[in-house]
Formats: sequence, structure tokens, C-alpha cells
Amino acid sequence: MLLKKPFPVALAFLLAAISGAPQIAIAAEQAEGRDYYRIQPGDILNVSVWKEEGMAQEVIVRPDGMISFPLAGETEAAGHSVGEVQELLTQRLAKYIPDPVVTVSMRALSGNRIYIIGKVNRPGDFPMTRLTDVMQALSMAGGTSTYAALNKIKILRRTNGVLKAIPFRYGEVEKGEDLEQNIILQAGDVVVVP
Repeated sequence: MLLKKPFPVALAFLLAAISGAPQIAIAAEQAEGRDYYRIQPGDILNVSVWKEEGMAQEVIVRPDGMISFPLAGETEAAGHSVGEVQELLTQRLAKYIPDPVVTVSMRALSGNRIYIIGKVNRPGDFPMTRLTDVMQALSMAGGTSTYAALNKIKILRRTNGVLKAIPFRYGEVEKGEDLEQNIILQAGDVVVVP
């Protein structure tokens, strides 16, 4: 057989290359076991060190993106994958513990939330437990209300401290046109339905 990857993963990569659909590529890469979830402030992690009693604890990612862990001190967690945080803690603990075996796992995705405001049936904040696009988010909010300006929806996204507005025209996506505007939302995004 010519394909080294399992057929569904190889097919997903091919479809992503042809269609330019980043969500298919992400799903395929996740199927290969890569870390793509980025830890957010408010998330809760379980951290333990093998054969070290008393070094197992639940830590919350503070609003500044940092966690505190014995001997490792303050470590940046927000924006990193679980595997990256595990590696950072391993490096820091190696100064005090020979060959530490650190395990980091997600306890709760409390920081992975989006916000939907305006003329929707159930405005509020919503947890994202999987990849969520704009149409799915609007569905989570119970759909739009009667007088919503469907072609003036905006997604507010803060990147490196800079807030930008991403336009979303519901009518086009509903007709199957200009589908690339139905973006995958990121933690902290605000969907505004005027």
C-alpha cells in the first residue's frame, strides 16, 4: 500500500490541501495525537511527579497565564499545549529531582469560553469543548432573534492586546456562499449580533 498513514487521516490531509479547509487539517493532525488545544486562563490542570509524594496537585491557570507548582515556581501555561507545560515543568524540576517524570493533564476547560451578545435568544458565555465555528456558536445561543441584523454580525477577537472586528454575513453562509467567513472561534472571542 502506498499510504503510510491510516487512510482517513491521509484523506483528510488531501481534502484540506484541495479545499483549504483548516479545520479538516486540524482534525487530521489531532487524530495523529498532536497537541492543539492551547491552555487558557481559568483552565484547571492536574500536575503530578512520579514517585514524589506530595507533588500531585490541581492548579488553576491565573488570569496572567501563570501557574505555581512546588520547586518549579511560577511557570507560564496560557498559550501552551499540555505537552509543552509538561516539558517546562520537567526542565524546572530537573534542578532538584533527578530525572523527574512529570504528568500534566486537563482537569477542566474553564477558560475555553466564547461570548455571544446582542439579538440572540440566549446571550451569554458558552464553554467550547470542541472546535466551534460561528454558525455553531449562534446555534448554541438559541439562534438569532427576529430583528437581528444578520449581515452585520461581528466577531471581536483580541490578539496580542489588539482588538479587531471580523465581519460575518449570515445570509451568505446560509446560502452556501463565502463559507470561509464561518471561522473557527477562539477562546475569548465575542460574537456580536446587532
